[in-house]
Amino acid sequence: MCGIVGYVGRDNAKDVVVDGLKRLEYRGYDSAGIALIVDGRICVYKKQGKIRNLEIELHKLPIFSNIGIGHTRWATHGKPDDVNAHPHVDCAEKIALVHNGIIENYSELRRELQNRGHTFNSQTDTEVVVHLIEEELKSSSSFLEAFLKAVKRLHGSYALAVITLYQPDTIFVARKDSPLVVGLGEGENFVASDVPAFLSYTNRVVFLDDFEVATVKSDEVSVFNYDGERVEKKVTVIPWSLSQAEKAGYKHFMLKEIYEQPRAIADTISGNLSWLRGETEFEGISPDSFNRIQIVACGTSYHAGLIAKFYFENLARIPTEVDYASEYRYRDPIVDEKTLVISITQSGETADTLAAMRLAKSKGAKLLTVCNVIGSTATREADSVVYTYAGPEISVASTKAFTTQLTALFLFALWLSRNRKAISEEKTESYLKELLEVPSKVETLLNLEKEKATIKNTALEFYRSKDALYLGRNVNYPIALEGALKLKEISYIHAEGYPAGEMKHGPIALIDENVPVVVVATKGKVLDKVISNIEEVKARKGRVIAVTNPDTEKVKELAEFVLEVPEVNEYLSPLVNVVPLQLFAYYIADFLGYDVDQPRNLAKSVTVE
Repeated sequence: MCGIVGYVGRDNAKDVVVDGLKRLEYRGYDSAGIALIVDGRICVYKKQGKIRNLEIELHKLPIFSNIGIGHTRWATHGKPDDVNAHPHVDCAEKIALVHNGIIENYSELRRELQNRGHTFNSQTDTEVVVHLIEEELKSSSSFLEAFLKAVKRLHGSYALAVITLYQPDTIFVARKDSPLVVGLGEGENFVASDVPAFLSYTNRVVFLDDFEVATVKSDEVSVFNYDGERVEKKVTVIPWSLSQAEKAGYKHFMLKEIYEQPRAIADTISGNLSWLRGETEFEGISPDSFNRIQIVACGTSYHAGLIAKFYFENLARIPTEVDYASEYRYRDPIVDEKTLVISITQSGETADTLAAMRLAKSKGAKLLTVCNVIGSTATREADSVVYTYAGPEISVASTKAFTTQLTALFLFALWLSRNRKAISEEKTESYLKELLEVPSKVETLLNLEKEKATIKNTALEFYRSKDALYLGRNVNYPIALEGALKLKEISYIHAEGYPAGEMKHGPIALIDENVPVVVVATKGKVLDKVISNIEEVKARKGRVIAVTNPDTEKVKELAEFVLEVPEVNEYLSPLVNVVPLQLFAYYIADFLGYDVDQPRNLAKSVTVE
């Protein structure tokens, strides 16, 4: 949610900041703005709607500035309009500020500042921060001192970037519970809420931790804790290229990312093989140090966790629970030092997931995170990390992050199973061999779709539907949930995912000739049961779309539409079976003319609770 970009250097900050904001559009927003220091004054430009509205305004102004901050806002306090858009300025218009997150004590701060004579122009929680800094300046010897005093008074989550006429060569930043990263260039430096904002300029970054502030100049970056003491920070080199974050000729990022899955799965396997095979240590967690697992995640990552439960219980024989991270804290979970808590997060910055991790850690649990972003908060706070090597995922609707999460979780389950002697070395190698074949099988599926357009043509048949039902059993029940979620996210069609065996306990009442029923019916121990469920759907005149293998003749006989997938081991079938459901949702949304990469009301990285 929301995006922050800052620049100080030799180029025109206007162009660099706007370019960075465009690269953060995937995060979701409803207004955009920029603040620049021009000829000794702060100039602020902001517009409701897309960044192009702001660009049109800026194009009329031939201005140059070597320092600026910009923001894309996803409204929380106050409606989305020009006034509530960031940046916000103080009464004297000598300080400009942008903010991601939520200031929980903004009401009391606002009242206090109004009583001291400050005038507010917006309905936002953010505006209190810039006035608070202005107020603290009255009793401070430097702007940094005032900035530190102000942030110490804030409750909630925030990433802040500030420019000021009092120190016009510096961007001041602070972070608590909301991501912020500094990009290190040559004679120029950058600030952003996510790396792609400045990846075309540098891949050398410093990730700020909670309760840290930094001063960013063109030739110097200094980081401090809240006591004003300098903090030494590690410089991380991001292994992504700019081309990985661009569309490469595809109509949408989502379609590109679906087609990147064979490479992403293969990279995730190869990136984790060394510890699986015992060639390097798996650091931070001993396989015998816990007797149960709890998984916390949100959205698509939660569905990956549901599948991982099958892996951990069936292969490693470890009892496993799966929780929505947003609910985990409120059920008073039973956690102790013999519990391994696994968080699954693409960004590593999901607020609910981080909060669940911190609760578990406070109760003595060991933390493992499965994450795609090196240096993110989740990876720094966990005891151990299994990285997915998906590369940047730009589309809001997650695809390759999901399949690489499944890959990483399966690898970790194999590691646990082998080291706990739940399965033999031979069985481990057999599973690994089958996993190594998955990327080519997914590629075969995708190439066949390019050639025959079966999924696209099926979507053309159903894109005017108002409702859809997705069914699956056993390890593919979560794939029914994920397929339904994808359709909801990007096409705005109401869809429900259910265990096929539960259909007769309620959802069967929804089925008629107008409701498409997508059934995951690939080979496995429950295929005969799924075929019986398809018979039940047919008896109610439901239109069946089956995801199935080439030689499942009974399924093909019953289904009106067949989406073929290659046969793989049942445990690995979710990696293959989800792909046609991703494409089905994509094509329906595209036929409806929707913005596939930036669906309404959603954001890529949900950094507020």
